[in-house]
Amino acid sequence: MPTFDIVNKVDMQEVDNAVNMTRKMISTRYDFRKSQTELTLNKKDKSIHVLTEDSMKMKAVEGELSTNFSKRGIDPKAIDAGEIQSAAGDMIKRDIRIIDGIETDTAKQIVKLIKEQKLKVQAKIMDDQVRVSGKKIDDLQAVISMLKAKDLDVPLKYVNMKS
Repeated sequence: MPTFDIVNKVDMQEVDNAVNMTRKMISTRYDFRKSQTELTLNKKDKSIHVLTEDSMKMKAVEGELSTNFSKRGIDPKAIDAGEIQSAAGDMIKRDIRIIDGIETDTAKQIVKLIKEQKLKVQAKIMDDQVRVSGKKIDDLQAVISMLKAKDLDVPLKYVNMKS
Protein backbone atom coordinates (compact mmCIF):
# COMPACT_ATOMS: atom_id res chain seq x y z
CA MET A 1 0.00 0.00 0.00
CA PRO A 2 1.48 3.40 -0.98
CA THR A 3 2.45 5.66 1.94
CA PHE A 4 4.26 8.89 2.68
CA ASP A 5 5.18 10.86 5.80
CA ILE A 6 4.39 14.48 6.58
CA VAL A 7 7.26 15.95 8.62
CA ASN A 8 8.79 19.22 9.75
CA LYS A 9 12.55 18.73 9.77
CA VAL A 10 15.05 21.53 10.14
CA ASP A 11 18.68 20.80 9.26
CA MET A 12 20.57 22.06 12.32
CA GLN A 13 23.81 22.19 10.33
CA GLU A 14 22.20 24.77 8.03
CA VAL A 15 21.02 26.72 11.12
CA ASP A 16 24.60 26.62 12.42
CA ASN A 17 25.89 27.89 9.06
CA ALA A 18 23.35 30.75 9.06
CA VAL A 19 24.32 31.73 12.63
CA ASN A 20 28.03 31.67 11.72
CA MET A 21 27.41 33.84 8.64
CA THR A 22 25.48 36.31 10.82
CA ARG A 23 28.34 36.39 13.35
CA LYS A 24 30.76 37.14 10.53
CA MET A 25 28.51 40.00 9.35
CA ILE A 26 28.38 41.43 12.89
CA SER A 27 32.18 41.43 13.13
CA THR A 28 32.58 43.36 9.85
CA ARG A 29 29.78 45.95 9.98
CA TYR A 30 30.73 49.48 10.97
CA ASP A 31 27.66 50.11 13.16
CA PHE A 32 28.52 47.04 15.28
CA ARG A 33 32.11 48.16 15.90
CA LYS A 34 32.83 48.38 19.65
CA SER A 35 29.38 47.00 20.48
CA GLN A 36 28.72 44.08 22.76
CA THR A 37 26.62 41.85 20.52
CA GLU A 38 26.50 38.10 21.11
CA LEU A 39 24.85 35.43 19.00
CA THR A 40 24.93 31.87 20.35
CA LEU A 41 23.36 28.66 19.09
CA ASN A 42 22.37 25.84 21.44
CA LYS A 43 21.99 22.75 19.23
CA LYS A 44 20.62 20.62 22.07
CA ASP A 45 17.75 22.98 22.89
CA LYS A 46 17.45 24.09 19.26
CA SER A 47 17.54 27.74 20.27
CA ILE A 48 19.45 30.90 19.36
CA HIS A 49 20.28 33.51 21.99
CA VAL A 50 20.78 37.11 20.83
CA LEU A 51 22.24 39.69 23.23
CA THR A 52 22.89 43.28 22.12
CA GLU A 53 22.86 46.91 23.22
CA ASP A 54 19.74 48.40 21.63
CA SER A 55 16.67 47.61 19.53
CA MET A 56 18.25 48.94 16.31
CA LYS A 57 21.09 46.43 16.56
CA MET A 58 18.60 43.69 17.51
CA LYS A 59 16.59 44.37 14.33
CA ALA A 60 19.78 44.35 12.25
CA VAL A 61 20.88 41.00 13.70
CA GLU A 62 17.42 39.48 13.22
CA GLY A 63 17.21 40.79 9.66
CA GLU A 64 20.59 39.33 8.75
CA LEU A 65 19.72 36.05 10.50
CA SER A 66 16.45 35.87 8.55
CA THR A 67 18.28 36.54 5.27
CA ASN A 68 20.82 33.83 6.01
CA PHE A 69 18.04 31.38 6.96
CA SER A 70 16.29 31.96 3.66
CA LYS A 71 19.58 31.57 1.75
CA ARG A 72 20.05 28.23 3.53
CA GLY A 73 16.53 26.98 2.73
CA ILE A 74 15.14 27.27 6.25
CA ASP A 75 11.47 28.22 6.22
CA PRO A 76 10.60 31.30 8.35
CA LYS A 77 7.67 29.34 9.82
CA ALA A 78 10.22 27.09 11.56
CA ILE A 79 11.45 30.01 13.69
CA ASP A 80 9.68 31.19 16.84
CA ALA A 81 11.14 34.47 18.09
CA GLY A 82 10.46 35.18 21.76
CA GLU A 83 9.86 38.56 23.33
CA ILE A 84 12.66 41.09 23.70
CA GLN A 85 13.72 41.24 27.34
CA SER A 86 16.06 43.51 29.22
CA ALA A 87 19.31 41.96 30.41
CA ALA A 88 22.11 43.12 32.68
CA GLY A 89 22.85 46.81 32.35
CA ASP A 90 21.63 48.45 29.16
CA MET A 91 21.59 45.18 27.21
CA ILE A 92 18.54 43.51 25.67
CA LYS A 93 18.13 39.86 24.73
CA ARG A 94 15.88 37.62 22.69
CA ASP A 95 15.64 33.84 22.53
CA ILE A 96 14.72 32.35 19.17
CA ARG A 97 13.44 28.77 19.12
CA ILE A 98 13.78 26.44 16.14
CA ILE A 99 10.59 24.40 15.68
CA ASP A 100 11.50 20.87 14.64
CA GLY A 101 8.80 18.22 14.29
CA ILE A 102 5.04 18.53 14.18
CA GLU A 103 3.36 19.28 17.51
CA THR A 104 0.37 17.16 18.54
CA ASP A 105 -2.24 19.89 18.01
CA THR A 106 -0.97 20.60 14.49
CA ALA A 107 -0.82 16.87 13.72
CA LYS A 108 -4.46 16.50 14.81
CA GLN A 109 -5.40 19.45 12.59
CA ILE A 110 -3.63 17.81 9.62
CA VAL A 111 -5.44 14.50 10.20
CA LYS A 112 -8.76 16.34 10.43
CA LEU A 113 -8.08 18.19 7.15
CA ILE A 114 -7.23 14.90 5.44
CA LYS A 115 -10.41 13.20 6.71
CA GLU A 116 -12.53 16.15 5.50
CA GLN A 117 -11.37 15.41 1.94
CA LYS A 118 -13.31 12.10 1.99
CA LEU A 119 -10.52 10.33 0.12
CA LYS A 120 -9.74 6.66 0.61
CA VAL A 121 -6.65 7.29 2.71
CA GLN A 122 -5.72 6.73 6.33
CA ALA A 123 -3.72 9.25 8.35
CA LYS A 124 -2.14 8.44 11.68
CA ILE A 125 0.06 10.38 14.04
CA MET A 126 3.46 8.81 14.72
CA ASP A 127 5.51 10.78 17.27
CA ASP A 128 6.28 14.09 15.55
CA GLN A 129 5.09 13.15 12.05
CA VAL A 130 1.92 12.04 10.27
CA ARG A 131 1.88 8.93 8.08
CA VAL A 132 -0.65 8.83 5.26
CA SER A 133 -1.45 5.58 3.44
CA GLY A 134 -3.92 4.69 0.71
CA LYS A 135 -4.50 2.34 -2.19
CA LYS A 136 -4.00 4.91 -4.95
CA ILE A 137 -1.04 7.20 -5.40
CA ASP A 138 -3.40 9.77 -6.94
CA ASP A 139 -5.23 10.05 -3.60
CA LEU A 140 -1.93 10.60 -1.79
CA GLN A 141 -0.95 13.29 -4.30
CA ALA A 142 -4.35 14.94 -3.76
CA VAL A 143 -3.62 15.05 -0.02
CA ILE A 144 -0.22 16.65 -0.65
CA SER A 145 -1.65 19.31 -2.96
CA MET A 146 -4.48 20.06 -0.49
CA LEU A 147 -2.00 20.51 2.39
CA LYS A 148 0.24 22.73 0.25
CA ALA A 149 -2.76 24.96 -0.45
CA LYS A 150 -3.56 25.32 3.28
CA ASP A 151 -1.60 27.85 5.30
CA LEU A 152 -0.49 25.92 8.39
CA ASP A 153 1.75 27.24 11.16
CA VAL A 154 4.63 24.89 10.35
CA PRO A 155 6.54 24.19 7.15
CA LEU A 156 5.65 20.70 5.94
CA LYS A 157 7.78 18.31 3.95
CA TYR A 158 6.52 15.15 2.30
CA VAL A 159 9.02 12.29 2.50
CA ASN A 160 9.31 8.51 2.16
CA MET A 161 6.82 8.14 -0.68
CA LYS A 162 6.56 4.38 -1.11
CA SER A 163 4.38 2.58 -3.59
